[in-house]
Amino acid sequence: MRISMNFGSFASARSIIGDTLHELGEKYDNVWALTADTGGWISAFRKDFPDRFIDVGIAEPNLAGIAAGLALEGNIPFIAGMIPFMTMRACEQNRTDIAYQDLPVRLIGTGGGLSSGGGSTHNAMEDIAIMKSMVNMTVMSIGDPNMIRDIMHLSIDYPHPIYIRLAQGKQDRIIYEPGTIEFKIGMGLVAREGKDAAIISHGDTVFQAIEAANELEKEDGISVRVIDMYSIKPVDTDLIIQTTKEVGKILVLEDHLMDCGLASVVADVFADNGVYPEKFKRLGIPQVYAGFGSGAEQRAKYGYDKTATKAAIKEMVK
Repeated sequence: MRISMNFGSFASARSIIGDTLHELGEKYDNVWALTADTGGWISAFRKDFPDRFIDVGIAEPNLAGIAAGLALEGNIPFIAGMIPFMTMRACEQNRTDIAYQDLPVRLIGTGGGLSSGGGSTHNAMEDIAIMKSMVNMTVMSIGDPNMIRDIMHLSIDYPHPIYIRLAQGKQDRIIYEPGTIEFKIGMGLVAREGKDAAIISHGDTVFQAIEAANELEKEDGISVRVIDMYSIKPVDTDLIIQTTKEVGKILVLEDHLMDCGLASVVADVFADNGVYPEKFKRLGIPQVYAGFGSGAEQRAKYGYDKTATKAAIKEMVK
């Protein structure tokens, strides 16, 4: 299937989640929707299936615990909330109630990375590290809002818990033309071909990587491959190895701590398989508690915006 790009449009991942949940609720009578006081975007599900909707209030541990109980009774709960509180406040429940019992709960979180603008308490810098450390937990990071519909439908027959990471989910850039990609859990995709260096990214930094790659080719004649690694656990080991052998210079770009995120997963693939890049660099959040500001302001401040991405690639290939 040929990938086609679509950079001119925006969509709300939250609206798509709401629409998709409603579709699934109509088709499957064991689909539930749960939220922690952030459920405006799933109001249609709440209206039409009130007996399968629960708002626990600002109590994320309860959200995870109730979802686990529902799953034990043969249901497929989709729980939605703000990432820092879903992954940290409810960490024990995610681990012991959901992951330990390997239950088909789908955790959908918004505010990935420094996109919330809410300061240190609301920044989701550690979530991938936390969730990928849990046995049985699948971890995905979505950049194109249309991907969420496919992943949610795909998850119906998936037997394990899934954590799905989004940015703000309000006005998200559409990257791929709908219908041109088949998404699979455990896979990544080549969003842009290139031969001089490669950027491996996830979430909304994928669009930044593609923009940087396009400008580098136009301005400097540097050909950059971009990998959208939307599945972080399990990760597409074969694609990482193939890219490393073919390109050699690897930059991992992510809106997460540089330690323990996708960059660490990629480094583990190198070490475990004895395949090493010619050059390897990480761009992301350093070991700081970031303050207030928009996602764009924070990326510039901490050195992983588009300008920094282009500079890092130039340094690698010079």
